Amino acid sequence: MKLAGTTALVLILIACGSRAMAQTNWPQFRGADSRGIASGGNLPDRWSATENVAWKTDIPGRGWSSPIVWGDRVFLTTVINTGKAEAPKKGLYFGGDRPKPPDAVHQWKVFCFDLTTGEVRWERQVHEAKPETPIHLKSSYASETPVTDGERVYCYFGNVGVFCFDLDGQEVWRHAIKPQANRFGWGTAASPVLHRDRLFLVNDNDQDSYLLALDAKTGQQIWRTPRDEKSNWATPFVWQNAQRTEIVTPGTGRVRSYDLDGKLLWSLKGMSSITIATPYEHKGLLYVTSGYVLDQTKPIYAIRPGATGDISLKAGETSNEFIAWSQPKAGPYNPSTLIFDDRLYVLYDMGLVRCLRANDGHEIFGQQRLPNGRAFTSSPWAYHGKIFCLNEDGVTFVLKAGDQFEVLHTNLLAEDDMCMATPAIAGDRLLIRTSARVYCIKSAIAQVNQTTTSRIERRIEDSQ
Repeated sequence: MKLAGTTALVLILIACGSRAMAQTNWPQFRGADSRGIASGGNLPDRWSATENVAWKTDIPGRGWSSPIVWGDRVFLTTVINTGKAEAPKKGLYFGGDRPKPPDAVHQWKVFCFDLTTGEVRWERQVHEAKPETPIHLKSSYASETPVTDGERVYCYFGNVGVFCFDLDGQEVWRHAIKPQANRFGWGTAASPVLHRDRLFLVNDNDQDSYLLALDAKTGQQIWRTPRDEKSNWATPFVWQNAQRTEIVTPGTGRVRSYDLDGKLLWSLKGMSSITIATPYEHKGLLYVTSGYVLDQTKPIYAIRPGATGDISLKAGETSNEFIAWSQPKAGPYNPSTLIFDDRLYVLYDMGLVRCLRANDGHEIFGQQRLPNGRAFTSSPWAYHGKIFCLNEDGVTFVLKAGDQFEVLHTNLLAEDDMCMATPAIAGDRLLIRTSARVYCIKSAIAQVNQTTTSRIERRIEDSQ
């Protein structure tokens, strides 16, 4: 009878678990494939500062890096100004240049939180000093998102270094990065990426730009390739296509792709004068964009695999052998684009949304304005037939995915929740980092299911 009772409890536990997919990892910026797409069961589409909040934890200092998740751990970086910090302002970036570094000691830190409770599992300070380089008023000294392979977590702080920890917070290695000046002292932001046993990072600045490969286990330099490039903020993309694996690095001068030994494969001219968005792949095509707000050239490119040499378009062309299609004036500035159900959504900084067909670039609907929406920096994400667009005021606009522009509703956070980081998604949880805290958003149904599951697990343990 005891065995039969245990079996019944196990079946109930399985039934509860089937309502939500098993825990998924979110190991880097925009997820494992850099696309910002999730499909976990019971993911929430409504929340506020109190509604559907599993937990929220205040974060000291400032950082615009995104959270990442592995198993039941959430990793995040921040930098604390021990003096008096000037608060960032929501809205336009103009007027935010700060040519000199702040004259106060800063503390560079890595945090690990429990995904279920939000409690701090461990906290490590990796550097303490006065900053050697300035940042824009709206930037931070912790803007690069960490990356993990499930064994180690790699945290890159631009102009300081890369710091590697195991998942329990023991430092494995560190690799110093020489400070370099960048455009107008705006700061750094390009996040590192992993492929097998190598960590890649792009350092595009105004003095000595390069692509760097480090041994993921030791932190030793494997190779370093100089780049004829000036300051940019785009995270590279490891493109594993049918023909080969390559490292795609967007830049103002050119998009360049390298093999795993740092040798140039192909390049493409024709970007805007500032490049920020992260590339990604969808159904065999590589999507690359740039769209500085003051430029006329704001391209989106869909690129076929196998390219060699210079694949730049000639005057008047929108496609060639390796460029499947392009839109010369459709690219966004800060947010990356999003492909969901074969539709490519473009979110512009000032609250406009456009939709194109992903396979050929034809317009599905033209620019539509989000109601009372302004100042979008974080990239959109999608799941369950909905597109989510988070602005700097902490308002998320929830759109119905499809051929028509339709805003379903909006979700508001607290007044002090300025938002510039792109959220992470893990299982049935959404993690939103703001200027003040991290929210773990989880639907009430999912929270009830978790409570029920925990009780059943305890009963099973007691019955054995």
